[in-house]
Amino acid sequence: MELQGRRVLITGASRGIGEALASSFAAAGARVALVARSEGPLKEVATRLGGTAHPADLLDPDQVDGLIDRVEADGGPIDVLVNNAGWDVPAPLVGHSATDVQQAIQLMLVTPIQLCRQVLPGMLERRSGHIVNISSLAGVGGFPGMTTYCASKAGLTHFTAILRAELKGLPVQTTVVEVGPVPTELLDQAKSYKPTADGFRRLARLQLLPEVSREALAAATVAAVQRGRRHVRLPKRAVLFPMLTEAPRRLTEILLTGVKPR
Repeated sequence: MELQGRRVLITGASRGIGEALASSFAAAGARVALVARSEGPLKEVATRLGGTAHPADLLDPDQVDGLIDRVEADGGPIDVLVNNAGWDVPAPLVGHSATDVQQAIQLMLVTPIQLCRQVLPGMLERRSGHIVNISSLAGVGGFPGMTTYCASKAGLTHFTAILRAELKGLPVQTTVVEVGPVPTELLDQAKSYKPTADGFRRLARLQLLPEVSREALAAATVAAVQRGRRHVRLPKRAVLFPMLTEAPRRLTEILLTGVKPR
């Protein structure tokens, strides 16, 4: 997709990976629409990039409901949706409250599905669109202390694969981004739990999971949208892990050749 003049909606865009994504899409000529809970920082990023700010609490189903319509009413149709917002509680499952579990799954799985559901009718009607879901390598290889985070990201990756199958032959593409540790506040928070930090250190010592800069992740994501790629997997040396989990989905895709998705 040529991004010049296209409108890109990015969630979790007030800082970290979301801010880097917004900067990269804007540098490619896109008009960015930014969503996050932190209104002040969000408006600062939007002003700097010449985009629009749409403060919303993505943990609140009432605020998620109709969000795409509200954003499109303030700036025009969404050509690219980037589901990026993330959150974690660094603790074993027994240390999670019922609210912790509900909020993690809501933010990183339910909300992205709902936003995809909302944005797809317009994309299909316009016969153009791209959906990007920012997942994680934690969705294919879990770490202690990240139970709900890993489960949510695994669900998001699988959801994207099935959505892609449903959209086969239609003018809307998908990209799932499976990335290792990215230096952000979220990573610092995850590492505050010793078993999680020890797990990251172990794989780093084995040269399997080096950290990926947010700028490199953002650049690879923009390139994937421009080139219509279905996957972004970083760091590249860890690509075997998501490919192994992708194998059953690819096999099923082959076995279902000829079965109409609609």
